Amino acid sequence: MLNIALPKGRLGEKVYAMFAAAGFECPSILEPNRKLIFENEAAGVRYFWVKPSDVAIYVERGAADIGVAGKDILLEYAPEVYELMDLNVGLCRMAVAAKRDFRDNPARTLRVATKFANIARGYYAGLGRDIDIIHLNGSIEIAPILGLSDVIVDIVETGKTLLENDLVPMETIVPISARLIANKASYKFHADEIEAVAQGLKGQVKAD
Repeated sequence: MLNIALPKGRLGEKVYAMFAAAGFECPSILEPNRKLIFENEAAGVRYFWVKPSDVAIYVERGAADIGVAGKDILLEYAPEVYELMDLNVGLCRMAVAAKRDFRDNPARTLRVATKFANIARGYYAGLGRDIDIIHLNGSIEIAPILGLSDVIVDIVETGKTLLENDLVPMETIVPISARLIANKASYKFHADEIEAVAQGLKGQVKAD
């Protein structure tokens, strides 16, 4: 059976619906319980729910043959996996945001609060901008308000949270969406099964 890592939450539920519609359903996954692993021998699949940021680790290490991870995770951690396709769900963007009245002064080091240090570092390196990364794991929006940072680099979906905290998006770094990824060894030894899943999902992406 193919082991498939799905991200917990709304995105995972939406992605599972795509797998099911493609012919890889597993009815027990919809039952109200706290189980994390579900399998359907007839369809040849075993699903398990994991934290979204951990999907790529399970796939890279071979605990999962394939999985669904956000492009933000793939860019930030650069796991050794194959990126097979864009599922065109979980759409958002990685952006720079700041207080409305912020004006950048190139003469001084820019203080950047983020949990995506590698993405931020790469973006500003491309601009030739000297920055100081302030690594935070949550409530990043309050960093500029309290004077901890000048700007933040974070995922923006609707922008509502930014507006409610009197911040505005300044620049988009990269668009983000959910991607189907595969373990490199699994792709070599189970190429036919993985390609069958990928082809089924392509039909669902087109349908959307």
